[in-house]
Amino acid sequence: MKTAVIAGATGLVGSELLRQLLDHERYARVIALTRREQHVDHPRYQNIVTDFRSPEAALAGLSPDDVFCCLGTTMAKAGTKAKFYEVDFHYPLNLAKATLALGATQYLLVSALGADKHSSIYYNRVKGEAEEAVSALGFRTIHIFRPSLLLGPRIERRAGEDAAKMLYKTFGFLIPAKYKGIEASAVAKAMVTSASQDQSGVFIHESKDMQGVS
Repeated sequence: MKTAVIAGATGLVGSELLRQLLDHERYARVIALTRREQHVDHPRYQNIVTDFRSPEAALAGLSPDDVFCCLGTTMAKAGTKAKFYEVDFHYPLNLAKATLALGATQYLLVSALGADKHSSIYYNRVKGEAEEAVSALGFRTIHIFRPSLLLGPRIERRAGEDAAKMLYKTFGFLIPAKYKGIEASAVAKAMVTSASQDQSGVFIHESKDMQGVS
């Protein structure tokens, strides 16, 4: 049985992913890295509080197999481009470097629809840069997930997303599959399914391909 490390376990995708990892027979241990203590009543769960600027010390002594990165923010919440870049580029890369050094073989990263290091859109450009940087590190397996608008219950309200979700409900039948909103639970399921296949290489999972993953 394997050890999973998950970062971003309090977010929309991460919270659902944590539940699915704890339910999966593949994992004997699921370690959630968080900035604040997170209590979960489960015998295979372990919480480690860390600073994602330098997670090496917190991870010392661990032997991770599969690493799931659901870290990310928004420009509105970050406040500045520099802070956004720190959270969406440096944090995933720092985690990848630290866990690879400990022997992790799979890294599964939540990115975004439209991620492209050459994009004129800053958000998409940073996501694309993060994808490229992580993919170049030398993991046996990299899985990158590019969801469209994430659907599901958030603790925090995002006005722009709320408006978009209303549009999806009203005009969803007119929206191409590539751009349709996707349930966070579907993204999490795609991540767990992909990890369980134990492939080698770099794999990109677009939003439309994660809809209805079995």
